[in-house]
Amino acid sequence: MKNHLHNARGQTTPRAYNTAPTSHLHPKHQSHVEVAIRSGSFSIGEHLIDCSVLPNGTRVLSERSVHRLFRSKRGGAHYQRKKKNEDGAFLPSYLSPNNLYPYINNDLLVALKQPISYRQVVGGKSANGLNAEMLPDICSVYLRARRAGRIHSKQVHFANQAELLLEAFAKTGIIALVDEATGYEKVRPERALQGKFSKYLTREMQPWQKTFPDEFFAELDRLHGMRTTAGNRPVCYAAFINRTVYDCLGDGGLRCQIEKFNFTPSGNRRGRSHQWLSQEGRFLLIEQIQKVLELMTACRNIKHFNQTFERRRRAVREPYLFDFMN
Repeated sequence: MKNHLHNARGQTTPRAYNTAPTSHLHPKHQSHVEVAIRSGSFSIGEHLIDCSVLPNGTRVLSERSVHRLFRSKRGGAHYQRKKKNEDGAFLPSYLSPNNLYPYINNDLLVALKQPISYRQVVGGKSANGLNAEMLPDICSVYLRARRAGRIHSKQVHFANQAELLLEAFAKTGIIALVDEATGYEKVRPERALQGKFSKYLTREMQPWQKTFPDEFFAELDRLHGMRTTAGNRPVCYAAFINRTVYDCLGDGGLRCQIEKFNFTPSGNRRGRSHQWLSQEGRFLLIEQIQKVLELMTACRNIKHFNQTFERRRRAVREPYLFDFMN
């Protein structure tokens, strides 16, 4: 049997996956059920999120908790799509509507198609979970769809919730929330740097991950009236990203710390700036990228953007994450 379906647009749609608790499966089907070394829960607003840390260090959120977080119910429309094998029919109900499918990236598709089976503690109930690092990607689906004008009226509350969640993660970080809730922070390896930016940085350069979406550069091209490619971006684009994104993280303090790691004594760059960010730092970065992207889509050209950006920066002066540390 093939592992994927193809829709009318030629896009790949994952087949159904089992969302039933694995405790009801025959023992021979539970051979890959991980036993968590730590389990707990934390609150986001009025929602209680069940979470665990697996032996390999993966932080997982229970599927049921994520559904509660988005106030999602497996209603009739979801089951109708599942019956008809429509786009997104085999995704969780909070992402299954057809209008959201084009905004789900491949990494998220794979994670949703292959939920993590685990036991909360030794002897505890089995459950399906989602890698905690995927939660900001889920939020981004709604924000991208909203920017494209593809959000339905009944989905507005999902998009609003996603925006609030991204802001919450930028302030605390989902990994930090899980580690505190499970008590893993007391036993995990001590790898953080010292100082006020420590939890947002990593000593070792991380593998490259696609961080700035293609639409970010498409909007930059539109504002500048240019057509560029990934391997041929003008220097002014790098300056734009530093000014509007990295300089807004801790009023530029985080960028200064990144550059200390990223440049050799001879002045050569080791990698991309975001490769020195921890998961918490990436959450902060992604939130700022989303803010800049939304502003770009609302502006006519680069002059209009610069004027609007500076006006908002002077008028609002958002209390960024690090202000209380100064």
